[in-house]
Amino acid sequence: MNILLTGKNGQVGWELQRTLLPLGRVHAFGHAELDLADAAAVRRTLDEVRPQVIVNAAAYTAVDKAESEPEQANAVNAAAPALLAQEAAKRGALLIHYSTDYVYDGAKAAPYVETDPTGPLGAYGRSKLAGEVGVQVSGADHLIFRTSWVYAARGANFLRTILRLAAEREELRIVADQVGAPTWARLIAEATAHALRQALQERSSGTFDSGVFHLTAAGETSWHGFASAIVEGRQGLRVKTVTPIATADYPLPAARPANSRLDTGAFRARFGLTLPDWREGLQLCLEEIPQ
Repeated sequence: MNILLTGKNGQVGWELQRTLLPLGRVHAFGHAELDLADAAAVRRTLDEVRPQVIVNAAAYTAVDKAESEPEQANAVNAAAPALLAQEAAKRGALLIHYSTDYVYDGAKAAPYVETDPTGPLGAYGRSKLAGEVGVQVSGADHLIFRTSWVYAARGANFLRTILRLAAEREELRIVADQVGAPTWARLIAEATAHALRQALQERSSGTFDSGVFHLTAAGETSWHGFASAIVEGRQGLRVKTVTPIATADYPLPAARPANSRLDTGAFRARFGLTLPDWREGLQLCLEEIPQ
């Protein structure tokens, strides 16, 4: 079986190159090898690879920059997934696509379920929601996984930023009024491989149903709580105090959802996986980062 993977250099894409290997031959592409904004190049690559599965881990993730360059965000997050889905439908391939908590406005008091109304606060969230819609209307067999607060031992992310700053400063001031579930990229990749294996069996037996599923670690915390846990899990840092602040004290171009909690009950029911608490993933990830 041929699997075409986009976004191979991203946090999730890098992990997927490893977790998907037991399922088939993985043809992995980064932006340098495949420009998803080039429709002709996408179709040509699909003709060459002839995938039975397309896993789209590519994304424009610069949330604040998206406010000033929405066209770029839409090209990667909306138009590209729609094109991949249309091509998947033509070729009878299964598409797996990743979305985000930013499709919600964060005003709900409880964790979001997949059927809750969406309401993105900014350009990034709107582009990701448009990508979801493009996939859903394509007619392709698909699974869309919404995740949140993704981090990894490599790349640019909150975990690595906190480790760097905590080695340089005695005080960190971190937002405490946004809540969510920090989710290790490897957990996403491993859960994806499990879900894909089941989805292939369902397609073979004619029982497959497309859908949107929330895929995050269990539990919840604030950015302040996440930063505090990172600092507590690493010896020899300079930082002495992690001070909680309000979102209003740290203004950014793009608004963030105050509530990014995603209920994963539907994923658990469909795929039989109980996702671990976010602290467990953090501990394992920290062990992979040299002191």
